[in-house]
Amino acid sequence: MKLEILSSLPSKRRSSTPLLFVHGAYVAAWCWEEYFLPHFSAQGYAAHAVSLRGHGGSEGHESLHMHSLDDYVEDLRRTVVQLGVSPALVGHSMGGIVVQRYIERFHAPAAVLMASVPPSGLLGSTLDLMRADPAFFHEIGLLQYVNPHLVSREGVRRALFSPDTADAEVAKVLGRGQRESYRAIMDMTWPQFRVNGRRNSIPPMLVLGGERDAFFSPDAVRATAEAYGAEAEILPDMAHAMMLESRWQRAADRILAWLSAQGI
Repeated sequence: MKLEILSSLPSKRRSSTPLLFVHGAYVAAWCWEEYFLPHFSAQGYAAHAVSLRGHGGSEGHESLHMHSLDDYVEDLRRTVVQLGVSPALVGHSMGGIVVQRYIERFHAPAAVLMASVPPSGLLGSTLDLMRADPAFFHEIGLLQYVNPHLVSREGVRRALFSPDTADAEVAKVLGRGQRESYRAIMDMTWPQFRVNGRRNSIPPMLVLGGERDAFFSPDAVRATAEAYGAEAEILPDMAHAMMLESRWQRAADRILAWLSAQGI
């Protein structure tokens, strides 16, 4: 299985530990390419992003709906082996739960979860969304089960961005979105882990949430952090797609400060 890896390398290394970014559902490694990869490499980190199988330029599109979360964890493992050194992991949304599953089995020097699917799974958040905004929930159904390109620009804005995000930024995502694996969605629906007995083996972790996130409320973000005995921080005026928002640098710089505090 050939996997797409996008990289931005520093002119002068600040850290011997590289960073590996893991995207969420419906997107690919490209979501990190415009802002996060060059920003982190400018700060001295070798920054990489992988497109999980069936996403972006990776193989596996023809069998997308058969791919499981464990398949994505295997993609992450293979990418780490290819890098040749264990990276700090940054996972967004679905990528956050892939990172959580990875660290259940493998070593990582540090992990950052951004607007991540919680260990309790998607079910609670999905039911909350269905009750609070049925029209928006319908648009998400179009994205997954009909055609990603039937989703409206305003639907994408409500799903991913703060209200003041420029139309051009929303259009970029609208034009590049794709379906997600049915199997992976089902895997994410239910509770995931038994983390309470494994806190001693969990790496240092930062859990970030957005005040305006349409999927995962600040309370859900704090619950994720509590499950791991980790730090949680809610970023004001930010929505789900933190790496693509106009305020993306708030999230990036918070991660940089945290990595520095961990000696990375």
